[in-house]
Amino acid sequence: MEKVFNTPLANLLGALLVLLAPIFLQGVEGTIGVNYGTVADDLPPPVQVAHFLLKSTFIRCVRLFDANPEILKAFARTGIAVTINVPNDLIPQLTKLTFAQQWVEINVLPFAPLTNIVRILVGNEVISTANKLLIVSLVPAMETLHAALVEKSLDRHIQISTPHSLGILSNSSPPSTGKFRPGYDTHVLKPLLEFLRATHSPFMINPYPFFGSSDDTLDYALFRPNPGVFDETTRLTYTNMLDAQLDAAFSALKLLDFEDIEIVIAETGWPSKGDPGQAGVDAGSAAEYNRKLIQHVMSGIGTPLMPNRTFETYIFALFNEDLKPGPTFERNFGLFKPDMTPVYDIGIIRPMVANAADAAAETDHSHTNSKSKIYMIQDTKGCTDESNNTSTC
Repeated sequence: MEKVFNTPLANLLGALLVLLAPIFLQGVEGTIGVNYGTVADDLPPPVQVAHFLLKSTFIRCVRLFDANPEILKAFARTGIAVTINVPNDLIPQLTKLTFAQQWVEINVLPFAPLTNIVRILVGNEVISTANKLLIVSLVPAMETLHAALVEKSLDRHIQISTPHSLGILSNSSPPSTGKFRPGYDTHVLKPLLEFLRATHSPFMINPYPFFGSSDDTLDYALFRPNPGVFDETTRLTYTNMLDAQLDAAFSALKLLDFEDIEIVIAETGWPSKGDPGQAGVDAGSAAEYNRKLIQHVMSGIGTPLMPNRTFETYIFALFNEDLKPGPTFERNFGLFKPDMTPVYDIGIIRPMVANAADAAAETDHSHTNSKSKIYMIQDTKGCTDESNNTSTC
């Protein structure tokens, strides 16, 4: 067997797979997107960001943390699938149909369908806030917003969901024991899951192996060779922390009989810089995590409890955000610097195409308005179905 895998042909095929890996970002069911946060004072204009993503990267899905009109306009006619967000503090008001209708009128109708809005997220990690008003209002707000979309015949094109932290789990280790926190499981999460099933929308979670790692578990968190973690109940071995986190969420869904609902990774990432002495917080580790993340979630291998599947995944984040509060690492999750040069390489930059596009833009700059050039570009490959402009992310 070793002789077969060491033949020149096998080596050549292996090299080609490495070179062509980025192309798979836009050609398979599992999709890699980015979280586009804006808690910074040095970011480039949204039109430049949209142009950069379209022409110089393989990214075809973007998640926003609001419904910024300037950003939504910038992504018009790009075909890039955009997810927008209702902030937590608006959730109670969103339970009223008139407010939901107004929100859609202001934040969706002026931009769709030219901007490919494919999903609206109601809040972020709402249950983990422990705010009772937000929590009890969450599902009614999602239902009311869906009703507002139905009125405008947008419900078949735009999904509604809400992202959760792993804090919604009372148990997560071993993964087979994963279950939702008592009280929230039947009173909040069960009706939420019923809504997701009825509207064919995904269950979205924010798994971060970074936050669960330590010096002893760094290899496990970074997809490196390690002894693995054995689950006595299922007799399955976990070789990376992300799989364990995903399967813990899956076990919780299964316990409530909702294992058929798709799981989407709304956020995951690794910082490239931290405070002095912080283990595993450097550009090399960040590049390693995100590169192996892409390979893993798109490989079709799946997880021990969810084999043979890919996962729609959004890397956090597109840019470093210099105004975010907290420790140094919070400001250094970005894949790119404000000048749009990569903090590190994970294979999402188009080889040669980016250089050619930049050269052409430089040549044409004196003859063509740059903004109009951006709006002339159309790329319907990857996350967009040309027949109805809906996301395949």
